[in-house]
Amino acid sequence: MKKGDLEYLCTNLGNLTGIPIRLYHKNSLVFYYSIVKLSKDPFEKYKDNAFKANRNVEYFISPFFDYYGIVSFGNRKIVIGPTREVELSEQELKRLAFETGVPHYEIEDFIAAIKSINKLPLLNIVQILCTVNFVLSGEKLSLEKLAILDIEQNLLKDKLETEEAVRTIEIANETKVQTPVHNTLALEQMLIDIVRKGDVTALKDFIAKAPAVKSGIVAKDYLRQAKNTFIVTATLVSRAAIHGGMDTENALSLSDSYIQKCEMSTSSENITNLQYRMILDYTERVEKIKIGNTPSKLVSNVANYVRHHLSDAITTDDIAKSLFMSRSRLSTEFKKQTGEGVYEFVIRQKIDEAKRLLRYSDKHAADIAFYLGFSSQSHFIRVFKKYVFLTPNEYRTKR
Repeated sequence: MKKGDLEYLCTNLGNLTGIPIRLYHKNSLVFYYSIVKLSKDPFEKYKDNAFKANRNVEYFISPFFDYYGIVSFGNRKIVIGPTREVELSEQELKRLAFETGVPHYEIEDFIAAIKSINKLPLLNIVQILCTVNFVLSGEKLSLEKLAILDIEQNLLKDKLETEEAVRTIEIANETKVQTPVHNTLALEQMLIDIVRKGDVTALKDFIAKAPAVKSGIVAKDYLRQAKNTFIVTATLVSRAAIHGGMDTENALSLSDSYIQKCEMSTSSENITNLQYRMILDYTERVEKIKIGNTPSKLVSNVANYVRHHLSDAITTDDIAKSLFMSRSRLSTEFKKQTGEGVYEFVIRQKIDEAKRLLRYSDKHAADIAFYLGFSSQSHFIRVFKKYVFLTPNEYRTKR
């Protein structure tokens, strides 16, 4: 197919889906079309990882759980995305803009553009990819070949097969002494308690000393076994996080996103690492909303609000209005229960996030200051030094 024909195909695909489309030749962008204007393309940050796949039809899920579909033919690739099923929060959108390197003055337009991209389920994206692949190569691919299987159907199928396998083993070993095949209950209860409390230190100690786990057989295939175990773990820790004070919708959406990422994993090692990251993620999120030994609903609500508005110039009035309280009552109750003022708590959360960004990103201090809602870079540096006793650049150098 000629270049002009490919551009025609991409343009029509972009119009039909409402999702940005790219055409690459030898991994270099040669054509881009979108009815939505993005000042910077988020895909460029993930391109190298996304192009490591070797199948004609692939999909890639970003750290923000957006997905991109990729169709490869010869030395060309068509990429569609980003899209997702559930809208990102305002805070997540600001983080996406920050990670993408969008200039300060274009962030509002970038966020508005991302919001206007059509949202499609991953299954629909894969169906579109299969259609494009057929047009280009004549190859008919089924969803099963792409390992896009309904999770609930897989669990049901595996459960039935497992029961049949267990019955077969029991018949074959009627005269043998059976040994316990499960030792997970006590470990599960311990893990749930750690996540609920948001105790990151205890979690790391638990992981370092945890014994070998006998979780029972829930699938015949080793990879499917790992994925099913991951799904169960995601269910347990998300509920534990909710009991620990995490916002219900956020906890469940995060669980869905991690399960989607697990489903595209191709090795048990990847799943093991992803599972640890997921448990740590939930525990850290709960830790951030736990203040004091017995945090109340009020304290959890304040912490959740701050976490969701970390990029805003948060005021005590803003939090009070969101909780339908007077400013004075909120200040008094929060101080009484936590020992610190609302403003001090907000600043401490922002400084903790700044420290993390300085350690794990290459973003300039000015970008971090703007992202975290400080009025200026000098204000950020002054506040950072007050709490950390180092300037941002000094902290980055030492860490």
